[in-house]
Amino acid sequence: MTITRALISVSDKTGLIEFSRFLHQQNIEILSTGGTAKTLRDAGIAVTEVSDHTGFPEIMDGRVKTLHPKVHGGLLAVRDNAQHVKAMKDHAIAPIDLVVINLYPFEATVAKGADFDTCIENIDIGGPSMVRSASKNHAFVTIVVDPADYTQVMEEMKANAGATTHGTRKKLAAKAFSRTAAYDSAISQWFNAQNNTVFPSQLTISGALKQSLHYGENPHQRAAYYVTDTVTPSLATAKQVQGADLSYNNYNDASAAFELVREFSQPAVAIIKHANPCGVAVGSTITEAFTKALACDPVSAYGGIIATNRPLTKSFCEALGKLFLEVMIAPDADAEAKALLSSKKKLKLLLSGTVSAPAPKMVVKSISGGFLCQDDDVIVTKDALKTVTKKAPDAKQTDDMLFAFTIAKHVKSNTIVLVRDGATIGIGAGQMSRIDSTRIACWKAKEAGLDTKGTVLASDAFFPFADNVEMAAEAGVVAVIQPGGSIRDEEVIASADMHGIAMVFTSIRHFRH
Repeated sequence: MTITRALISVSDKTGLIEFSRFLHQQNIEILSTGGTAKTLRDAGIAVTEVSDHTGFPEIMDGRVKTLHPKVHGGLLAVRDNAQHVKAMKDHAIAPIDLVVINLYPFEATVAKGADFDTCIENIDIGGPSMVRSASKNHAFVTIVVDPADYTQVMEEMKANAGATTHGTRKKLAAKAFSRTAAYDSAISQWFNAQNNTVFPSQLTISGALKQSLHYGENPHQRAAYYVTDTVTPSLATAKQVQGADLSYNNYNDASAAFELVREFSQPAVAIIKHANPCGVAVGSTITEAFTKALACDPVSAYGGIIATNRPLTKSFCEALGKLFLEVMIAPDADAEAKALLSSKKKLKLLLSGTVSAPAPKMVVKSISGGFLCQDDDVIVTKDALKTVTKKAPDAKQTDDMLFAFTIAKHVKSNTIVLVRDGATIGIGAGQMSRIDSTRIACWKAKEAGLDTKGTVLASDAFFPFADNVEMAAEAGVVAVIQPGGSIRDEEVIASADMHGIAMVFTSIRHFRH
């Protein structure tokens, strides 16, 4: 389809002048509105105002300008349908062959914290209507919603005497419908938030493709990475400064590590393997924190993922030694740190910028026939703790218990975490039986050559039996933090009292499946 007339109305003017000048040089008539028309005229490009094309003025502060039969008739007419052609002739409707639109910046307006009325005014009506009309009629109309596609369209027109191919128009139409779907989803989510509606009757989730991945969890699975938030500091906004592209598993593990270290205000390091922590610690510096975290399970740390909540330094990178790592994510890295890490050729280094406390988010999990949604898990503070034993924990033990319970929140259930002095000593993860998790946590500590005496123990859910306390006592555990709520709580508490163990209840469970 040869392009003879184009309608251009964009909020993002990236590449606009170059593309429009190309169209003008091809003797293509350009219709436009408002700010776009002014930008083109200022650049010396001839433009016909849409109001002159339709013979109807913009009204209602510009809310109504393109909602007109001479626009939508020009977009929707089936060019090889005699009745459509006659209708165009009878009503003096000229065909529009190319539409270039990228919609009012609603998402950016919301992200800036604009007031309600401003957000409402940034809901585009005419734009999505034209995008949908052009996309539906892609057999005859080319639709462009992304400045990144200008070059492709220009090259194709050059190669085809001013025409685009059906295959390209079909792909651009699919992209356009994805854009309007994402746009409507953003508006819907914002409106639901205004109404304090957490779980609407119809939920749409939209993400922008960030990267096509080589494969998924396994080589036979196809995969891609989509982002939903490009504003809040996160894995999605991190800049990769070294290494090959991240894999599906790299992203999954890096996200787990990043979400864990951002829980702490002190310098913290998390070492992750298969989405589970194998060593976590806080310290006066990240170098100290790393040394403590690595001691928990140096074997599992090989080939793992490390996250820190402080910029990387020379001393930290020297402490890494010859440890092989897949990915490292940190707020930043100084020049000396980058130079040292450059010798680790296979390391993928991500710099996230300032690491802030985790922002509440909706957690989504795909299941057969649909998906589950839930609020994000909470952070348990000292105020939530209730001492249930005769012996109360001291201040140091309380700090360690809160640290351990926070880590348990990020370990697959059933979970047992042993901690001393702000560092994990043993972690038992993902077992069907809680006593097995306790057994594994103690065994892992022993394997790492760490003494479990004087540790505190965190359990992500209540103890169903007193056997966990008895095993903890044998390991030298001095304090336990758990949710409570078992029908055998009294037996568990009595066992703790008998062994001189302090125990606190949180009334909060941290299941993670």
